Amino acid sequence: MAMMKLWTQIGSITATIMFIWAIFQHYFPYQFRSSIIRFFDKFLSSLYPYITVTFPEYTGELIGRSEAFIAIQNYLRSRTSIRPNRLRAEAVQDAKSLLLTMDDNQEVVDKFHGVTIWWASCKTTPTNHTISIRPTFDEKRFYSLTFHRRNRDIILGSFINHIMEQGKAVEVRNRQRKLYMNNPDKEWWHRSNWIHVPFEHPANFRTLAMDSKKKQEIINDLVKFKNGKEYYEKVGKAWKRGYLLYGPPGTGKSTMIASMANFMEYDVYDLELTCVKDNTELKKLLIEISNKSIIVVEDIDCSLDLTGQRKKKKKTEEEEEETGEKMKEPVKKDVEDKKQSKVTLSGLLNVIDGIWSACGGERLIVFTTNHKEELEEALIRRGRMDRHIEMSYCGFEAFRVLATNYLDVAWDDSYDKIKEMLEETEMTPADVAENLMPKYEGEKTEECFKRLIGALESVKEERVNRMIEAIASGEEELEKAKAKG
Repeated sequence: MAMMKLWTQIGSITATIMFIWAIFQHYFPYQFRSSIIRFFDKFLSSLYPYITVTFPEYTGELIGRSEAFIAIQNYLRSRTSIRPNRLRAEAVQDAKSLLLTMDDNQEVVDKFHGVTIWWASCKTTPTNHTISIRPTFDEKRFYSLTFHRRNRDIILGSFINHIMEQGKAVEVRNRQRKLYMNNPDKEWWHRSNWIHVPFEHPANFRTLAMDSKKKQEIINDLVKFKNGKEYYEKVGKAWKRGYLLYGPPGTGKSTMIASMANFMEYDVYDLELTCVKDNTELKKLLIEISNKSIIVVEDIDCSLDLTGQRKKKKKTEEEEEETGEKMKEPVKKDVEDKKQSKVTLSGLLNVIDGIWSACGGERLIVFTTNHKEELEEALIRRGRMDRHIEMSYCGFEAFRVLATNYLDVAWDDSYDKIKEMLEETEMTPADVAENLMPKYEGEKTEECFKRLIGALESVKEERVNRMIEAIASGEEELEKAKAKG
């Protein structure tokens, strides 16, 4: 009986409060209501020592999700100590797999430098039932961060920055990396000058056939670059680094690029210079390249005649003046139209090392070539191509890596002979790998090593024959010279 009387009194008090609030909302002027509400807020704040900060999912006109909301979502997802009772699985675009996030109307406890923090994932219920592809103004999701007012400076200062950095780092780790190529036939409906596919190359430094000491030097250089943001700002340089990979075909230049991309967790932009119309389009492509990426120009010596354009133009004009034969205007125009690219050496230099090179950060620029000596010195000098890496023929250490990769063999009795033959011959890692790879199911490792030794002997024999032919040819020319003399 007493309990029923208590509930009756509570209901009566609640109804009275609601009636007074309705009268207050309807009959009192807005300015007066605002003053009273502010007064009550101050009064309640003096009794409630906590501060709450909200981070809405959408801001402005609901065009794009808030970066802060996404960063908090990634941060909470990465905190293994935070375990909400309900989780929501999301298939996020460009993510490697399904991502688990805290469900709506859940609250968890977090700590930062000994300070207790309360996170809550909230969602307002819409009052209407309109169909929309994105949340309406009545339907809003947001995260709320609650902490004691005495920790205001710590939370609003270092903790917020910590969340943004950690959230972006988690996003980079979870994203599906991509391999881009420039699109020469861009139509009006294409939003970007680049098209892409998922980057799923399995190469890594562990399986890369190279001298271990040289490999470790490259890894150390990459780590120093990745952690060098403050250093580059200090010395006043754009946060980029250039690598020139040179050597004969089949020595692993493309595999090195894939290994660098997987190690750094960067996207790869394969820039085909012959498809770029002019320097302006080259700059547009550069602007669209994201941070944390590798810009690759393979076979730079074959992409464009960057070294000889001016010389050839000058020579052509001199020949026309001497012969007096001028090309007709329609023919000139046809030649101009057929020319694939007007990218110049100065335009390329401006992109990789000029003012435009600072349009973005944390980028690696990699050139590959089979003939380093044919490249313009200005293109590969230090500061543009900071590190020159020779991808040479297969040595014994590189062979041991390949033997472990293809045959799971750490040592064999034939290694001494193979080591001696590798020092006397020149065989690329690609050829060595092809000979080591089993040709049928169940082929024994001894047969693979025997096949490699036979191939090395053939290469050595061909080299000896070429030397004999060269000596014979030299003696023949000497005899002809003596006869003429």
